[in-house]
Amino acid sequence: MEHIEMLFRFVGGLGMFLYGMNVMADGLQKSAGNRMKHLLEFLTKNRLMGILVGAGVTAIVQSSSATTVMVVGFVNAGLMTLVQAVGVIMGANIGTTITAWLVSMSEWGAVFKPEFFAPLLIGIGAFLFLFSKKEKIKDISEILTGFGVLFVGLSFMSDSITPYREAPVFSEAFRILGSNPILGILTGLVVTAVIQSSSASVGILQTLAANGVVNWSSAVFITLGQNIGTCVTALLSSLGANRTAKRAAVIHLLFNAIGAVVFGAGMFLIFSLDRTWAASEVNSVGISVFHTVFNILNTAFLYPFGNQLVKLSGILVKDHEKKEEEAEELEDISCELPHLDMRLLESPSFALEGAVKEVVRMGEMALLHMETAFDAVRTGNQKRVDRAFKIEETMNEYEKQMAEYLAQISKGSLTEHQRLVVNDLFYTVSDIERISDHCDNIAELAEKMIQEGLSFSDMAMEGFEKITALTIDSVKAAVLARETERMAYVQQVIQIEDEIDDLEEDLRTEHIDRLARNECSAARGVFFLDMLSNIERISDHANNIVGYVADEGEE
Repeated sequence: MEHIEMLFRFVGGLGMFLYGMNVMADGLQKSAGNRMKHLLEFLTKNRLMGILVGAGVTAIVQSSSATTVMVVGFVNAGLMTLVQAVGVIMGANIGTTITAWLVSMSEWGAVFKPEFFAPLLIGIGAFLFLFSKKEKIKDISEILTGFGVLFVGLSFMSDSITPYREAPVFSEAFRILGSNPILGILTGLVVTAVIQSSSASVGILQTLAANGVVNWSSAVFITLGQNIGTCVTALLSSLGANRTAKRAAVIHLLFNAIGAVVFGAGMFLIFSLDRTWAASEVNSVGISVFHTVFNILNTAFLYPFGNQLVKLSGILVKDHEKKEEEAEELEDISCELPHLDMRLLESPSFALEGAVKEVVRMGEMALLHMETAFDAVRTGNQKRVDRAFKIEETMNEYEKQMAEYLAQISKGSLTEHQRLVVNDLFYTVSDIERISDHCDNIAELAEKMIQEGLSFSDMAMEGFEKITALTIDSVKAAVLARETERMAYVQQVIQIEDEIDDLEEDLRTEHIDRLARNECSAARGVFFLDMLSNIERISDHANNIVGYVADEGEE
Protein backbone atom coordinates (compact mmCIF):
# COMPACT_ATOMS: atom_id res chain seq x y z
CA MET A 1 0.00 0.00 0.00
CA GLU A 2 2.89 2.31 0.83
CA HIS A 3 4.39 1.76 -2.61
CA ILE A 4 1.11 2.69 -4.31
CA GLU A 5 0.89 5.85 -2.20
CA MET A 6 4.43 6.85 -3.21
CA LEU A 7 3.56 6.19 -6.85
CA PHE A 8 0.49 8.39 -6.56
CA ARG A 9 2.59 11.14 -4.95
CA PHE A 10 5.12 10.95 -7.78
CA VAL A 11 2.46 11.05 -10.52
CA GLY A 12 0.63 13.87 -8.73
CA GLY A 13 3.86 15.78 -8.28
CA LEU A 14 4.70 15.38 -11.97
CA GLY A 15 1.22 16.63 -12.88
CA MET A 16 1.58 19.70 -10.67
CA PHE A 17 5.06 20.34 -12.11
CA LEU A 18 3.73 20.28 -15.69
CA TYR A 19 0.65 22.31 -14.81
CA GLY A 20 2.63 24.91 -12.90
CA MET A 21 5.10 25.25 -15.77
CA ASN A 22 2.20 25.77 -18.19
CA VAL A 23 0.48 28.39 -15.99
CA MET A 24 3.76 30.24 -15.46
CA ALA A 25 4.45 30.22 -19.22
CA ASP A 26 0.95 31.62 -19.93
CA GLY A 27 1.53 34.42 -17.46
CA LEU A 28 4.92 35.23 -18.95
CA GLN A 29 3.49 35.30 -22.48
CA LYS A 30 0.66 37.62 -21.55
CA SER A 31 3.03 39.82 -19.58
CA ALA A 32 5.26 40.10 -22.65
CA GLY A 33 2.14 41.18 -24.59
CA ASN A 34 2.54 42.67 -28.05
CA ARG A 35 6.33 42.68 -27.71
CA MET A 36 6.29 39.00 -28.66
CA LYS A 37 5.17 39.69 -32.21
CA HIS A 38 7.97 42.19 -32.79
CA LEU A 39 10.55 39.46 -32.15
CA LEU A 40 9.96 38.25 -35.70
CA GLU A 41 11.46 41.48 -37.01
CA PHE A 42 14.80 40.68 -35.40
CA LEU A 43 15.00 37.31 -37.09
CA THR A 44 15.76 38.92 -40.41
CA LYS A 45 19.00 40.45 -39.20
CA ASN A 46 21.42 37.57 -38.61
CA ARG A 47 21.80 34.10 -37.12
CA LEU A 48 23.19 35.42 -33.84
CA MET A 49 20.07 37.51 -33.34
CA GLY A 50 18.01 34.41 -34.13
CA ILE A 51 19.83 32.54 -31.34
CA LEU A 52 19.08 35.33 -28.86
CA VAL A 53 15.41 35.44 -29.91
CA GLY A 54 15.13 31.65 -29.74
CA ALA A 55 16.60 31.61 -26.24
CA GLY A 56 14.33 34.46 -25.12
CA VAL A 57 11.12 32.95 -26.51
CA THR A 58 11.94 29.54 -25.02
CA ALA A 59 12.59 31.11 -21.63
CA ILE A 60 9.13 32.69 -21.87
CA VAL A 61 7.18 29.65 -23.10
CA GLN A 62 9.29 27.28 -20.94
CA SER A 63 9.61 24.70 -23.68
CA SER A 64 12.13 24.20 -26.48
CA SER A 65 9.64 21.83 -28.12
CA ALA A 66 6.98 24.56 -28.22
CA THR A 67 9.48 27.02 -29.71
CA THR A 68 10.59 24.54 -32.36
CA VAL A 69 6.98 23.70 -33.21
CA MET A 70 6.38 27.44 -33.68
CA VAL A 71 9.45 27.61 -35.91
CA VAL A 72 8.02 24.78 -38.04
CA GLY A 73 4.81 26.81 -38.25
CA PHE A 74 6.69 29.98 -39.24
CA VAL A 75 8.57 28.16 -41.98
CA ASN A 76 5.39 26.47 -43.19
CA ALA A 77 3.65 29.85 -43.27
CA GLY A 78 6.47 31.47 -45.18
CA LEU A 79 7.25 33.86 -42.30
CA MET A 80 10.77 32.51 -41.82
CA THR A 81 13.47 30.99 -44.01
CA LEU A 82 15.35 27.81 -43.12
CA VAL A 83 18.54 29.83 -42.60
CA GLN A 84 16.73 32.02 -40.06
CA ALA A 85 15.19 28.94 -38.44
CA VAL A 86 18.63 27.47 -37.70
CA GLY A 87 19.51 30.32 -35.34
CA VAL A 88 16.20 30.14 -33.48
CA ILE A 89 16.50 26.36 -33.04
CA MET A 90 19.99 26.76 -31.60
CA GLY A 91 18.76 29.45 -29.23
CA ALA A 92 15.81 27.31 -28.12
CA ASN A 93 18.19 24.69 -26.74
CA ILE A 94 19.91 27.34 -24.63
CA GLY A 95 16.64 28.85 -23.42
CA THR A 96 15.31 25.52 -22.18
CA THR A 97 18.13 25.29 -19.62
CA ILE A 98 16.30 27.93 -17.56
CA THR A 99 13.84 25.29 -16.37
CA ALA A 100 16.67 23.07 -15.13
CA TRP A 101 18.09 25.95 -13.10
CA LEU A 102 14.67 26.60 -11.57
CA VAL A 103 14.42 22.95 -10.55
CA SER A 104 17.88 23.00 -8.96
CA MET A 105 17.06 26.05 -6.81
CA SER A 106 16.21 23.77 -3.88
CA GLU A 107 19.90 22.98 -3.51
CA TRP A 108 21.00 26.60 -3.39
CA GLY A 109 20.03 26.96 0.26
CA ALA A 110 17.16 26.47 2.70
CA VAL A 111 15.40 29.64 1.58
CA PHE A 112 15.06 28.22 -1.95
CA LYS A 113 13.57 24.88 -0.95
CA PRO A 114 10.07 24.38 -2.42
CA GLU A 115 8.42 23.72 0.92
CA PHE A 116 9.80 27.04 2.22
CA PHE A 117 8.49 29.60 -0.29
CA ALA A 118 6.18 27.79 -2.76
CA PRO A 119 3.03 28.03 -0.58
CA LEU A 120 3.70 31.74 -0.07
CA LEU A 121 3.96 32.30 -3.83
CA ILE A 122 0.70 30.44 -4.42
CA GLY A 123 -1.01 32.48 -1.70
CA ILE A 124 0.26 35.81 -3.05
CA GLY A 125 -0.65 34.81 -6.61
CA ALA A 126 -4.19 33.78 -5.62
CA PHE A 127 -4.69 36.97 -3.60
CA LEU A 128 -3.55 39.18 -6.50
CA PHE A 129 -5.73 37.30 -8.99
CA LEU A 130 -8.88 37.51 -6.87
CA PHE A 131 -8.61 41.10 -5.65
CA SER A 132 -6.81 42.97 -8.43
CA LYS A 133 -8.61 44.35 -11.49
CA LYS A 134 -5.47 45.37 -13.39
CA GLU A 135 -4.54 43.07 -16.22
CA LYS A 136 -0.77 43.29 -15.63
CA ILE A 137 -1.21 42.36 -11.96
CA LYS A 138 -3.31 39.33 -12.95
CA ASP A 139 -0.54 38.26 -15.34
CA ILE A 140 1.99 38.50 -12.50
CA SER A 141 -0.35 36.47 -10.29
CA GLU A 142 -0.36 33.67 -12.89
CA ILE A 143 3.45 33.69 -12.97
CA LEU A 144 3.68 33.48 -9.17
CA THR A 145 0.99 30.79 -8.86
CA GLY A 146 2.52 28.68 -11.64
CA PHE A 147 5.97 29.07 -10.07
CA GLY A 148 4.64 27.95 -6.69
CA VAL A 149 2.67 24.96 -8.05
CA LEU A 150 5.75 23.89 -10.04
CA PHE A 151 7.83 23.71 -6.89
CA VAL A 152 5.12 22.00 -4.86
CA GLY A 153 5.06 19.35 -7.59
CA LEU A 154 8.83 18.95 -7.34
CA SER A 155 8.52 18.57 -3.56
CA PHE A 156 5.91 15.82 -4.03
CA MET A 157 8.15 13.97 -6.50
CA SER A 158 11.16 14.28 -4.22
CA ASP A 159 9.23 13.01 -1.17
CA SER A 160 8.01 9.99 -3.15
CA ILE A 161 11.61 9.04 -4.04
CA THR A 162 13.15 9.58 -0.60
CA PRO A 163 12.09 6.20 0.94
CA TYR A 164 13.84 4.39 -1.92
CA ARG A 165 17.11 6.32 -2.04
CA GLU A 166 19.00 3.38 -0.49
CA ALA A 167 17.28 0.79 -2.66
CA PRO A 168 19.83 -1.19 -4.71
CA VAL A 169 17.56 -1.10 -7.79
CA PHE A 170 18.32 2.59 -8.33
CA SER A 171 22.09 2.34 -7.94
CA GLU A 172 22.23 -0.73 -10.16
CA ALA A 173 20.01 0.80 -12.83
CA PHE A 174 22.03 4.01 -13.06
CA ARG A 175 25.31 2.05 -12.96
CA ILE A 176 24.21 0.13 -16.05
CA LEU A 177 22.99 3.28 -17.80
CA GLY A 178 26.26 5.03 -16.98
CA SER A 179 28.45 2.24 -18.28
CA ASN A 180 26.48 1.97 -21.53
CA PRO A 181 26.26 5.39 -23.27
CA ILE A 182 23.90 4.15 -25.99
CA LEU A 183 21.48 2.71 -23.43
CA GLY A 184 21.63 5.92 -21.38
CA ILE A 185 20.93 8.11 -24.44
CA LEU A 186 18.06 5.84 -25.51
CA THR A 187 16.53 6.03 -22.02
CA GLY A 188 16.56 9.83 -22.04
CA LEU A 189 15.24 9.86 -25.61
CA VAL A 190 12.33 7.51 -24.94
CA VAL A 191 11.24 9.17 -21.66
CA THR A 192 11.29 12.62 -23.25
CA ALA A 193 9.48 11.43 -26.36
CA VAL A 194 6.74 9.80 -24.26
CA ILE A 195 6.01 12.79 -22.00
CA GLN A 196 6.66 15.31 -24.84
CA SER A 197 8.74 17.62 -22.65
CA SER A 198 12.50 17.74 -22.14
CA SER A 199 11.97 20.17 -19.26
CA ALA A 200 9.81 17.61 -17.46
CA SER A 201 12.21 14.72 -18.12
CA VAL A 202 15.19 16.77 -16.95
CA GLY A 203 13.14 17.75 -13.88
CA ILE A 204 12.50 14.06 -13.10
CA LEU A 205 16.21 13.29 -13.47
CA GLN A 206 17.10 16.21 -11.21
CA THR A 207 14.60 15.05 -8.60
CA LEU A 208 16.26 11.63 -8.57
CA ALA A 209 19.67 13.29 -8.39
CA ALA A 210 18.61 15.44 -5.45
CA ASN A 211 17.93 12.20 -3.57
CA GLY A 212 21.43 10.90 -4.24
CA VAL A 213 20.60 8.00 -6.56
CA VAL A 214 22.11 9.26 -9.85
CA ASN A 215 25.78 9.08 -10.86
CA TRP A 216 27.57 11.46 -13.22
CA SER A 217 27.99 9.11 -16.18
CA SER A 218 24.32 8.10 -16.31
CA ALA A 219 23.17 11.70 -15.83
CA VAL A 220 25.30 12.93 -18.74
CA PHE A 221 24.14 10.31 -21.24
CA ILE A 222 20.48 10.51 -20.19
CA THR A 223 20.59 14.31 -20.55
CA LEU A 224 22.06 13.97 -24.05
CA GLY A 225 19.25 11.56 -24.91
CA GLN A 226 16.69 14.03 -23.55
CA ASN A 227 18.00 16.63 -25.97
CA ILE A 228 17.35 14.24 -28.87
CA GLY A 229 13.95 13.16 -27.51
CA THR A 230 12.68 16.72 -27.47
CA CYS A 231 12.90 16.72 -31.29
CA VAL A 232 10.06 14.20 -31.53
CA THR A 233 7.39 16.85 -30.87
CA ALA A 234 8.55 19.03 -33.76
CA LEU A 235 8.92 16.01 -36.06
CA LEU A 236 5.34 14.95 -35.33
CA SER A 237 4.17 18.52 -35.85
CA SER A 238 5.81 18.68 -39.27
CA LEU A 239 3.96 15.66 -40.67
CA GLY A 240 1.18 17.79 -42.12
CA ALA A 241 3.44 20.64 -43.21
CA ASN A 242 5.20 21.41 -46.46
CA ARG A 243 8.66 20.06 -47.22
CA THR A 244 10.44 23.22 -46.11
CA ALA A 245 8.80 22.96 -42.68
CA LYS A 246 9.77 19.27 -42.51
CA ARG A 247 13.35 20.32 -43.15
CA ALA A 248 13.17 22.75 -40.21
CA ALA A 249 12.17 19.86 -37.93
CA VAL A 250 14.98 17.72 -39.37
CA ILE A 251 17.48 20.54 -38.72
CA HIS A 252 16.41 20.49 -35.06
CA LEU A 253 17.01 16.72 -34.95
CA LEU A 254 20.38 17.00 -36.72
CA PHE A 255 21.53 19.77 -34.40
CA ASN A 256 20.74 17.84 -31.23
CA ALA A 257 21.79 14.40 -32.55
CA ILE A 258 25.19 15.60 -33.84
CA GLY A 259 25.79 17.40 -30.55
CA ALA A 260 24.81 14.32 -28.53
CA VAL A 261 27.10 12.03 -30.56
CA VAL A 262 30.13 14.36 -30.44
CA PHE A 263 29.82 15.28 -26.77
CA GLY A 264 28.71 11.78 -25.81
CA ALA A 265 31.90 10.34 -27.33
CA GLY A 266 33.98 12.99 -25.57
CA MET A 267 32.35 12.37 -22.18
CA PHE A 268 32.67 8.58 -22.60
CA LEU A 269 36.43 9.04 -23.12
CA ILE A 270 36.71 11.31 -20.07
CA PHE A 271 34.71 8.89 -17.88
CA SER A 272 36.91 5.99 -19.08
CA LEU A 273 39.95 7.87 -17.81
CA ASP A 274 38.31 8.94 -14.54
CA ARG A 275 35.99 6.14 -13.39
CA THR A 276 35.77 7.60 -9.88
CA TRP A 277 34.14 10.77 -11.14
CA ALA A 278 31.88 8.77 -13.43
CA ALA A 279 30.58 6.70 -10.50
CA SER A 280 30.24 9.62 -8.10
CA GLU A 281 26.85 11.08 -7.20
CA VAL A 282 25.59 14.12 -9.07
CA ASN A 283 23.16 16.65 -7.66
CA SER A 284 20.52 18.68 -9.49
CA VAL A 285 22.82 21.72 -9.75
CA GLY A 286 25.45 19.56 -11.45
CA ILE A 287 22.86 18.44 -14.03
CA SER A 288 21.88 22.09 -14.62
CA VAL A 289 25.53 23.02 -15.15
CA PHE A 290 26.14 20.19 -17.64
CA HIS A 291 22.83 20.84 -19.43
CA THR A 292 23.73 24.51 -19.88
CA VAL A 293 27.38 23.96 -20.81
CA PHE A 294 26.46 21.28 -23.34
CA ASN A 295 23.86 23.43 -25.12
CA ILE A 296 26.09 26.51 -25.21
CA LEU A 297 29.11 24.57 -26.48
CA ASN A 298 26.98 22.66 -28.99
CA THR A 299 25.63 25.96 -30.33
CA ALA A 300 29.13 27.42 -30.56
CA PHE A 301 30.39 24.22 -32.24
CA LEU A 302 27.65 24.04 -34.91
CA TYR A 303 27.12 27.81 -35.37
CA PRO A 304 29.54 28.05 -38.35
CA PHE A 305 27.84 25.07 -40.02
CA GLY A 306 24.29 26.48 -40.14
CA ASN A 307 24.18 26.55 -43.96
CA GLN A 308 25.53 23.00 -44.09
CA LEU A 309 22.70 21.85 -41.78
CA VAL A 310 20.22 23.42 -44.20
CA LYS A 311 21.83 21.60 -47.16
CA LEU A 312 21.88 18.29 -45.26
CA SER A 313 18.18 18.65 -44.40
CA GLY A 314 17.51 19.14 -48.11
CA ILE A 315 19.28 15.86 -48.85
CA LEU A 316 17.33 13.97 -46.17
CA VAL A 317 13.97 15.52 -47.12
CA LYS A 318 14.02 15.46 -50.91
CA ASP A 319 11.59 17.47 -52.96
CA HIS A 320 9.64 14.96 -55.02
CA GLU A 321 6.72 17.27 -55.56
CA LYS A 322 6.11 18.28 -59.16
CA LYS A 323 5.68 21.97 -59.64
CA GLU A 324 2.50 22.43 -61.55
CA GLU A 325 1.94 25.63 -63.43
CA GLU A 326 -1.49 26.99 -62.69
CA ALA A 327 -3.44 28.99 -65.16
CA GLU A 328 -2.62 32.65 -65.04
CA GLU A 329 -6.22 33.55 -64.43
CA LEU A 330 -6.37 31.49 -61.24
CA GLU A 331 -2.89 31.85 -59.74
CA ASP A 332 -3.76 34.94 -57.66
CA ILE A 333 -7.07 33.70 -56.28
CA SER A 334 -5.90 30.62 -54.44
CA CYS A 335 -7.59 29.94 -51.11
CA GLU A 336 -4.40 28.76 -49.43
CA LEU A 337 -3.85 30.61 -46.15
CA PRO A 338 -0.13 30.08 -45.36
CA HIS A 339 -0.07 32.34 -42.28
CA LEU A 340 -2.84 30.38 -40.53
CA ASP A 341 -0.79 27.53 -39.13
CA MET A 342 -2.17 25.62 -36.14
CA ARG A 343 1.38 25.28 -34.79
CA LEU A 344 1.48 29.02 -34.17
CA LEU A 345 -1.31 28.63 -31.61
CA GLU A 346 1.39 27.47 -29.19
CA SER A 347 2.01 31.17 -28.79
CA PRO A 348 -1.19 33.23 -29.31
CA SER A 349 0.86 36.43 -29.86
CA PHE A 350 2.55 34.94 -32.90
CA ALA A 351 -0.69 33.35 -34.10
CA LEU A 352 -2.38 36.75 -33.91
CA GLU A 353 0.38 38.30 -36.00
CA GLY A 354 -0.12 35.59 -38.61
CA ALA A 355 -3.87 36.23 -38.58
CA VAL A 356 -3.32 39.97 -39.17
CA LYS A 357 -1.11 39.16 -42.16
CA GLU A 358 -3.79 36.88 -43.58
CA VAL A 359 -6.53 39.48 -43.07
CA VAL A 360 -4.36 41.95 -44.99
CA ARG A 361 -4.00 39.34 -47.73
CA MET A 362 -7.78 38.90 -47.76
CA GLY A 363 -8.12 42.66 -48.16
CA GLU A 364 -5.75 42.55 -51.13
CA MET A 365 -7.89 39.84 -52.71
CA ALA A 366 -10.95 42.05 -52.19
CA LEU A 367 -9.11 44.77 -54.12
CA LEU A 368 -8.53 42.27 -56.92
CA HIS A 369 -12.24 41.47 -56.84
CA MET A 370 -13.11 45.16 -57.11
CA GLU A 371 -10.80 45.75 -60.06
CA THR A 372 -12.13 42.65 -61.84
CA ALA A 373 -15.80 43.58 -61.34
CA PHE A 374 -15.23 47.21 -62.35
CA ASP A 375 -13.33 46.05 -65.43
CA ALA A 376 -16.24 43.75 -66.34
CA VAL A 377 -18.53 46.81 -66.39
CA ARG A 378 -15.98 48.85 -68.29
CA THR A 379 -15.25 46.27 -71.01
CA GLY A 380 -18.44 44.22 -71.14
CA ASN A 381 -16.24 41.10 -71.09
CA GLN A 382 -17.95 37.90 -69.87
CA LYS A 383 -14.58 36.37 -68.90
CA ARG A 384 -14.07 39.17 -66.38
CA VAL A 385 -17.53 38.48 -65.00
CA ASP A 386 -16.73 34.77 -64.59
CA ARG A 387 -13.46 35.63 -62.91
CA ALA A 388 -15.27 37.90 -60.46
CA PHE A 389 -17.67 35.05 -59.59
CA LYS A 390 -14.70 32.73 -59.00
CA ILE A 391 -13.10 35.22 -56.64
CA GLU A 392 -16.36 35.48 -54.70
CA GLU A 393 -16.33 31.72 -54.10
CA THR A 394 -12.76 31.95 -52.84
CA MET A 395 -13.61 34.88 -50.55
CA ASN A 396 -16.46 32.93 -48.95
CA GLU A 397 -14.10 30.07 -48.13
CA TYR A 398 -11.52 32.61 -46.95
CA GLU A 399 -14.00 34.08 -44.47
CA LYS A 400 -14.89 30.63 -43.10
CA GLN A 401 -11.26 29.64 -42.48
CA MET A 402 -10.39 33.02 -40.97
CA ALA A 403 -13.31 32.85 -38.54
CA GLU A 404 -12.35 29.35 -37.42
CA TYR A 405 -8.71 30.34 -36.84
CA LEU A 406 -9.59 33.52 -34.96
CA ALA A 407 -11.92 31.47 -32.76
CA GLN A 408 -8.96 29.22 -31.89
CA ILE A 409 -6.78 32.24 -31.06
CA SER A 410 -9.47 33.68 -28.78
CA LYS A 411 -9.25 30.52 -26.64
CA GLY A 412 -5.57 31.18 -25.88
CA SER A 413 -3.85 33.36 -23.29
CA LEU A 414 -4.25 36.93 -24.51
CA THR A 415 -3.99 40.41 -23.08
CA GLU A 416 -7.06 42.65 -23.13
CA HIS A 417 -5.59 44.60 -26.06
CA GLN A 418 -4.94 41.40 -27.99
CA ARG A 419 -8.52 40.25 -27.36
CA LEU A 420 -9.71 43.58 -28.74
CA VAL A 421 -7.61 43.03 -31.87
CA VAL A 422 -9.01 39.50 -32.29
CA ASN A 423 -12.58 40.83 -32.04
CA ASP A 424 -11.78 43.61 -34.51
CA LEU A 425 -10.31 41.08 -36.92
CA PHE A 426 -13.58 39.15 -36.77
CA TYR A 427 -15.43 42.33 -37.76
CA THR A 428 -12.80 43.23 -40.37
CA VAL A 429 -13.11 39.84 -42.05
CA SER A 430 -16.88 40.31 -42.16
CA ASP A 431 -16.50 43.79 -43.71
CA ILE A 432 -14.05 42.52 -46.32
CA GLU A 433 -16.41 39.69 -47.23
CA ARG A 434 -19.24 42.22 -47.57
CA ILE A 435 -17.03 44.26 -49.92
CA SER A 436 -16.64 41.10 -51.96
CA ASP A 437 -20.43 40.58 -51.93
CA HIS A 438 -20.95 44.06 -53.37
CA CYS A 439 -18.35 43.29 -56.05
CA ASP A 440 -20.30 40.13 -56.86
CA ASN A 441 -23.46 42.24 -57.17
CA ILE A 442 -21.69 44.58 -59.57
CA ALA A 443 -20.47 41.59 -61.62
CA GLU A 444 -24.05 40.27 -61.81
CA LEU A 445 -25.24 43.67 -63.03
CA ALA A 446 -22.45 43.68 -65.63
CA GLU A 447 -23.53 40.21 -66.82
CA LYS A 448 -27.15 41.35 -67.23
CA MET A 449 -26.00 44.40 -69.21
CA ILE A 450 -23.96 42.10 -71.49
CA GLN A 451 -26.96 39.81 -71.99
CA GLU A 452 -29.22 42.76 -72.82
CA GLY A 453 -26.65 44.46 -75.01
CA LEU A 454 -26.54 47.61 -72.88
CA SER A 455 -23.67 49.98 -72.06
CA PHE A 456 -23.29 53.29 -70.22
CA SER A 457 -23.17 56.65 -71.94
CA ASP A 458 -19.86 58.49 -72.06
CA MET A 459 -20.93 60.84 -69.24
CA ALA A 460 -22.12 57.96 -67.07
CA MET A 461 -18.90 56.03 -67.68
CA GLU A 462 -16.86 59.10 -66.79
CA GLY A 463 -18.67 59.33 -63.44
CA PHE A 464 -18.27 55.56 -62.94
CA GLU A 465 -14.51 55.84 -63.45
CA LYS A 466 -14.22 58.70 -60.94
CA ILE A 467 -16.12 56.99 -58.11
CA THR A 468 -14.53 53.56 -58.63
CA ALA A 469 -11.03 55.09 -58.58
CA LEU A 470 -11.82 56.81 -55.26
CA THR A 471 -13.29 53.60 -53.86
CA ILE A 472 -10.23 51.56 -54.78
CA ASP A 473 -8.03 54.19 -53.08
CA SER A 474 -10.24 53.97 -50.00
CA VAL A 475 -9.98 50.17 -49.68
CA LYS A 476 -6.23 50.26 -50.35
CA ALA A 477 -5.75 52.77 -47.54
CA ALA A 478 -7.98 50.69 -45.22
CA VAL A 479 -5.88 47.58 -45.87
CA LEU A 480 -2.68 49.56 -45.22
CA ALA A 481 -4.19 50.94 -42.01
CA ARG A 482 -4.87 47.37 -40.82
CA GLU A 483 -1.36 46.27 -41.78
CA THR A 484 0.63 49.21 -40.39
CA GLU A 485 -1.74 50.59 -37.70
CA ARG A 486 -0.86 54.10 -38.94
CA MET A 487 -3.43 56.79 -38.24
CA ALA A 488 -2.50 58.63 -41.45
CA TYR A 489 -4.25 55.91 -43.47
CA VAL A 490 -7.24 56.08 -41.13
CA GLN A 491 -7.61 59.79 -41.82
CA GLN A 492 -7.18 59.19 -45.55
CA VAL A 493 -10.09 56.74 -45.63
CA ILE A 494 -12.33 59.09 -43.64
CA GLN A 495 -11.55 61.92 -46.07
CA ILE A 496 -12.19 59.75 -49.13
CA GLU A 497 -15.46 58.51 -47.64
CA ASP A 498 -16.76 62.09 -47.50
CA GLU A 499 -15.66 62.67 -51.11
CA ILE A 500 -17.42 59.49 -52.28
CA ASP A 501 -20.67 60.44 -50.50
CA ASP A 502 -20.64 63.86 -52.18
CA LEU A 503 -19.70 62.37 -55.57
CA GLU A 504 -22.44 59.73 -55.38
CA GLU A 505 -25.05 62.43 -54.74
CA ASP A 506 -23.72 64.50 -57.65
CA LEU A 507 -23.75 61.49 -60.00
CA ARG A 508 -27.34 60.64 -59.06
CA THR A 509 -28.40 64.24 -59.74
CA GLU A 510 -26.59 64.27 -63.09
CA HIS A 511 -28.25 60.98 -64.00
CA ILE A 512 -31.72 62.35 -63.32
CA ASP A 513 -30.87 65.37 -65.47
CA ARG A 514 -29.80 63.07 -68.33
CA LEU A 515 -33.06 61.18 -68.05
CA ALA A 516 -34.98 64.45 -68.23
CA ARG A 517 -33.07 65.41 -71.38
CA ASN A 518 -33.62 61.92 -72.90
CA GLU A 519 -29.84 61.43 -73.01
CA CYS A 520 -30.10 58.17 -71.10
CA SER A 521 -32.57 55.27 -71.14
CA ALA A 522 -34.41 54.14 -68.05
CA ALA A 523 -33.08 50.59 -68.48
CA ARG A 524 -29.45 51.73 -68.37
CA GLY A 525 -30.29 54.12 -65.52
CA VAL A 526 -31.44 51.30 -63.25
CA PHE A 527 -28.12 49.49 -63.66
CA PHE A 528 -26.19 52.72 -63.08
CA LEU A 529 -27.99 53.57 -59.84
CA ASP A 530 -27.66 50.02 -58.50
CA MET A 531 -23.93 50.12 -59.17
CA LEU A 532 -23.57 53.49 -57.44
CA SER A 533 -25.33 52.08 -54.39
CA ASN A 534 -23.00 49.04 -54.24
CA ILE A 535 -19.89 51.17 -54.74
CA GLU A 536 -20.89 53.54 -51.94
CA ARG A 537 -21.48 50.57 -49.62
CA ILE A 538 -17.95 49.33 -50.37
CA SER A 539 -16.65 52.69 -49.19
CA ASP A 540 -18.71 52.38 -45.99
CA HIS A 541 -17.11 49.02 -45.19
CA ALA A 542 -13.63 50.48 -45.75
CA ASN A 543 -14.57 53.19 -43.26
CA ASN A 544 -15.64 50.50 -40.78
CA ILE A 545 -12.25 48.78 -41.06
CA VAL A 546 -10.25 51.89 -40.20
CA GLY A 547 -12.65 52.55 -37.34
CA TYR A 548 -11.50 49.32 -35.68
CA VAL A 549 -7.86 50.32 -36.14
CA ALA A 550 -8.57 53.73 -34.60
CA ASP A 551 -10.23 52.12 -31.56
CA GLU A 552 -7.19 49.90 -31.01
CA GLY A 553 -4.91 52.93 -31.13
CA GLU A 554 -6.94 54.61 -28.39
CA GLU A 555 -6.77 51.54 -26.16
